[in-house]
Amino acid sequence: PKVLEYKEKVLEEARKSGEVRTLMGRRRFVKDINTKNFAIRGNAERMAFNTVIQGTAADIIKKAMVDLAAQIEAKKLKSRMLLQVHDELVFEVEKSEKESFGKLVKHTMEKAVDFSVPLTVDLGFGASWGEAH
Repeated sequence: PKVLEYKEKVLEEARKSGEVRTLMGRRRFVKDINTKNFAIRGNAERMAFNTVIQGTAADIIKKAMVDLAAQIEAKKLKSRMLLQVHDELVFEVEKSEKESFGKLVKHTMEKAVDFSVPLTVDLGFGASWGEAH
């Protein structure tokens, strides 16, 4: 319910500083945020807010991937992380590790960052990516 309020806060800060930042501090400069041309300014505003939202999502999944890689190595698991597609991770899972690995992935991803609202992760298993959906 506070998304609009948050968006206005992001844009106000962008107008003052000329940049936006993701949750984990990555910066993007927004050169046209204060232009008088409505169309150009509107595009800059959309880009600014989109950067914060999508950039933060990218930060979260990157952190989850780093955390998972460390746990996979530490536990000497046979299952492996294969690739990332947007907000999804694809794994090759050893049959004997399926249940415990699923729990590890879900827990690690959901706890990658601490928000006031929970992050939830859905798991799917299959012989192919399509089958897992």
